[in-house]
Amino acid sequence: MLSILAVTFPFFALVLCGFVATRRGVLPLAAIPGLNTFVLYFALPCMLYRFGAQTPITQLIDPVAAGVYLLCGLLIVGGTMALSHTRWGWNDAAFGALVAAFPNSGFMGVPLLVTLLGDASAGPVILTMAIDMVITSSLCIALSRLGQGEAGVLQALRNALKGVFSNPMPWSIILGACASAMAWELPAPLEKTVAMLAGAASPVALFTIGAVLARSQMNQHEYVAARHYVPIALAKLLLHPALMWLACQSAVWLGLPLSSMTITVLVLVAALPSASNVSLLTERFGAHGGRVARIILVSTALAFVTFSAAVSLVA
Repeated sequence: MLSILAVTFPFFALVLCGFVATRRGVLPLAAIPGLNTFVLYFALPCMLYRFGAQTPITQLIDPVAAGVYLLCGLLIVGGTMALSHTRWGWNDAAFGALVAAFPNSGFMGVPLLVTLLGDASAGPVILTMAIDMVITSSLCIALSRLGQGEAGVLQALRNALKGVFSNPMPWSIILGACASAMAWELPAPLEKTVAMLAGAASPVALFTIGAVLARSQMNQHEYVAARHYVPIALAKLLLHPALMWLACQSAVWLGLPLSSMTITVLVLVAALPSASNVSLLTERFGAHGGRVARIILVSTALAFVTFSAAVSLVA
C-alpha cells in the first residue's frame, strides 16, 4: 500500500497545491481561466495525441471495453436519475447523474494510470474519455431538458454536439488514432514542440483542478446538506468501480475478449473522482452548481484513499 501511495501522493498533492494557492490568494481567480485554456487547448490535446499515436489502434477501438464501460455509465446515470429526479427535478438530477458517472479521466486519469500501469493503459483510458465526452455528457444534457418538451431536448442535444465538436480533445484523440493506424510521424521540430506541451499537461492540469475546486467553494454561499451530495460522491468512488468490476467479470464469463490490463484500467478509471468540468456544464445549463461542486470536491478529497485502495485491490 505504501508503494502505491508513493505514486498517487504527488498527483493529489498537486491538486492540493492548486487548492491552497487559490484559497490563500496566491493564485488570483482571474488567472484560473487562463490555466484552463492552456490545459484544454494546448497541453492536454498534445498529450492525448501522443498517447493515441503511440497506442495500437486495436486498443483505441475496443468494442467490448467500450460496451462494458458505457453500460456501467448508463446504469449509474439511470440509478441516480431514478433516485433524485422527483426531489431535484430533471435539470439538477441530470447533472447529479453526470457527476456520478463522469470520472476525471482527462486531467487526472491519463497521467496517473500511465504512471501506475505503463503506456499500455493509455488506450483504454482514452477510449473511456471519448465515451464520456460524446455519449454520457450528451445523454445527461438531453435528460436535463426533459421538462421542456421535445423541442428542449433536441436543442440540448444540438448544443451538446456543438460543444463536442468545438472541444479539441476529441479531435486530438481522432488524430492520434489516425496517426497510429497510418503509422504517421510528425516532423522532428513539431514532435519536440508537441512533446514539450504534453509534458506540461499533467502538473498544470492537476494544479488547475485544485484551483477550480477552490474557486467553486469560494463562489458557493448557499447551504447544501451533506446528505444531498456525500452519497453521490461515495457512489462515484465506490459503487461505480464495483459495478465496473462485476461487468468486466461477467464479460469474461460470457467469453468476450477483455484482457486483464483492460479490466484493471476500466475499474481504476471508474474509481477516479468526478470530472471537474461538469461544474462548468452545470453553470451553463442553470443547474444547482453548489451541489455539483461539493460532489466534485468531496470525491476528489476522498479519492486519495479510495483510489489508492482500488489500486491495491486490482492492479
